[in-house]
Amino acid sequence: MNAVIRAARGGLGGRRLQTIIIGLVVLVATAASTLALGMLVDAHSPFDNAFAAQRGADVAVTVDTSAASAAQLANAAHVRGVTAVAGPFPSQSVTAQVSIPQVNGTIGVPYTFVGRSSPSGPVDDLTLQQGHWPTNDNQVVLSVNAGGPGQVGSSMTVGGQTLTVVGIANSVTNTADGWVLPSEMGVLAKSGSAVGQAELLYRFASSASSADIAADIGAVTAALPKGAVLGTVSYLAVRQSEQSNVAPWVPFIIAFGVIALVISVLIVVNVVGGAVVAGTTRIGVLKSIGFTPAQVVGCYVLLVAVPAVIGAIAGVVCGNLLATPLYRQNAQVYQVGVLGVPFWVDVAVPLIVMLLTVAAAVGPASRAGAMSAVQAIATGRAPRPRHGFLAQRALARLTGVPRPVTLGLATPAARPGRTLVTVVAVLFGAAAVTFGVGLASSLNRVYSDLSDGVRLPVQVNAVPPGGTADQGGQGGQGGQGGKPSQTPPRVSGKPPGGKKITIVGQQQLTAAQRHAIVTAIDAQPGTLHYLTELDDNLNLPGLTNSSNGVSVTAYGDADPARSGLQLISGRWYSQSPGVREVDVNTLFLTDTSLAVGDTYTMISDGQKVTAMIVGEVFAAGNDVNMFMSPATLAAIDPAASGTGSYRVSLKPGVSADSYASSLGAALGDGYNVGTHGGDRALIAITTLIAMLTLLIIAVAGLGVLNTVALQIRERAHDIGVFKALGMTPAQALTMVVCSVAVTGLVAGIVAVPAGILLHHNVLPAMAHAANSDLPGSVMSVFSLPEMIGLALAGLVIAVAGALAPASWAARSRTAAALRTE
Repeated sequence: MNAVIRAARGGLGGRRLQTIIIGLVVLVATAASTLALGMLVDAHSPFDNAFAAQRGADVAVTVDTSAASAAQLANAAHVRGVTAVAGPFPSQSVTAQVSIPQVNGTIGVPYTFVGRSSPSGPVDDLTLQQGHWPTNDNQVVLSVNAGGPGQVGSSMTVGGQTLTVVGIANSVTNTADGWVLPSEMGVLAKSGSAVGQAELLYRFASSASSADIAADIGAVTAALPKGAVLGTVSYLAVRQSEQSNVAPWVPFIIAFGVIALVISVLIVVNVVGGAVVAGTTRIGVLKSIGFTPAQVVGCYVLLVAVPAVIGAIAGVVCGNLLATPLYRQNAQVYQVGVLGVPFWVDVAVPLIVMLLTVAAAVGPASRAGAMSAVQAIATGRAPRPRHGFLAQRALARLTGVPRPVTLGLATPAARPGRTLVTVVAVLFGAAAVTFGVGLASSLNRVYSDLSDGVRLPVQVNAVPPGGTADQGGQGGQGGQGGKPSQTPPRVSGKPPGGKKITIVGQQQLTAAQRHAIVTAIDAQPGTLHYLTELDDNLNLPGLTNSSNGVSVTAYGDADPARSGLQLISGRWYSQSPGVREVDVNTLFLTDTSLAVGDTYTMISDGQKVTAMIVGEVFAAGNDVNMFMSPATLAAIDPAASGTGSYRVSLKPGVSADSYASSLGAALGDGYNVGTHGGDRALIAITTLIAMLTLLIIAVAGLGVLNTVALQIRERAHDIGVFKALGMTPAQALTMVVCSVAVTGLVAGIVAVPAGILLHHNVLPAMAHAANSDLPGSVMSVFSLPEMIGLALAGLVIAVAGALAPASWAARSRTAAALRTE
């Protein structure tokens, strides 16, 4: 045993480059595997993981502080089954006048603010994503899901006091729209609801089912005076909504995670196995001095195990450090506050990588140990003639090709097994590039090209009498007095699971209002065209699972195709008053088991209309959507006759904000002019795709680097001979780079169809999770020039990975290379 340890120690000291290479490749593989496996675990149940990490509230209870004393509220914390409680936190519902950066005027946005002295606590631990917690009474932290511009530094006015947004935070169960210091709540109460409110947050021992939650709520209600409980929110309702939002993104996260794991395994097997093969000559020497096959295997297992242990430990640390920005971006996509690497992943991954490293060393060491000493020494000094030599002789006949190039091109044939594994690793990396580019292009088309918010970025409607136009959905606001605002319109292909975005309180326009709006729109030089729009909600047969009814939109005055919404199949409805036709989204067809070309009878409030389904509209999410002419909508709902708003398309180069400012000024008070506020979700998703693609490229490139470095170490003597015969440093660099060029080119060419195939399988899975099919334009995002460029990705990865060791080979001295064995 001592002989084995001494031999291993001598090998570590004498082969420092090989030791460094093994340690580096294990570090990279461990870091990448930690990231990838952690992402796969988080993708399985991101809400549950974040709920546990943030100690989410099983139940949020809003109480009337005038109906329950402080002692009674405190006593409610000791209800049977309660494991943790936070609060009571003072709560107020207010309407804030919010300023929009770079847009004049303010808008009214309703908020529920809660007074908390700290973001942490035994229940509902808030995660600050931007900024800091309030330090003064005139500061507020907004929820990531709250309305308004959602920017640190913006301001709002409540009851005459100006609040500055100093942070953006995430509550996993959305317990409030914003948080201020408790001392600020007294000021807010003067402009808030008349009823004093407080929020109690509970965690219970039993809360897995709706029955458990109902029993828990009953126990809390019974512990408080009658009428004290104003409302309750269960985490199960939030969980169902969040899981629906997350489901579409899981397939591509899994795809990237699996690719990273596969590449990590391949480079470990390739480099470690190659390192042992490169030491075959030394194995022969060990056998010649009396080492048994078992001792040889033990010696080489120790040779790779020592740097592997160091690399695995360092890899876990690096993986967790890299996980911080990557998982933060992933959490934004999943709309949760905290994601992290599970502890068992930090333990399991390095152990698995080390076992894999040892297993990769045992095979070639056992084969070499079974050889005779003479055979091992001879085999280690040169590859078998039928591989490398035959290739070199064949390529040497190409007299028009420089000799360094042919020498490099013949190198992969010397170790075909190692070359094949390298090709596969680079192939996976290049396929990830193709997949990532295609996925980003498709999602950009979904969010940008297929939304009415891009084609019709400006929306105009009248302010309801006695009020303001309320916010239209997450991240959107309404405005009044002709002042421009940012109201995100409905987006076909919006974040799956998101709400249908409309303006709440939208009233039908009078003839005078329509005339005023049309006159003002026509007078604007940036107007391209416009559509009228009227939104409605109907309760229709066969669609009882739609809790909010069926969302109906009627476009008038022009071809509805101008809305920007994309058809998956069929055509748009006819605008003819006597024709009853509708277009519907995929969820409608799924819920009714109908298809394009079938008829559907709408029955609502005593009205009955039979219409033909003529098209399937790409409108993903959990809402059932129908689109019809104004005449058809009026037939099924006589109260919904007329125009609710105008949607305006702009000429190229015209700023929507500038146009809205000008149009708002022209209309004056009494009108709301809104603009599409942009898609923060798209930015988060494309950033995550880019980060994951770069991670995989880096892992594949480092795999090539280590493989080439090992190859140079193995052929150091040959390189010394070439230099002694007159090879220049530039020729040596060319030879090494050419040794991986063909490998990278072949891998890149094969990777393009592989990446496209992955794209064509993952994207429909994402769409189906969002209750939709896809239009052909979303899938057809690869042009011929783009595919040719992507085919070079493998070559770029291979050459980039080979440059560093190739430069080392070019700089090495001839005498030193000749002495290397």
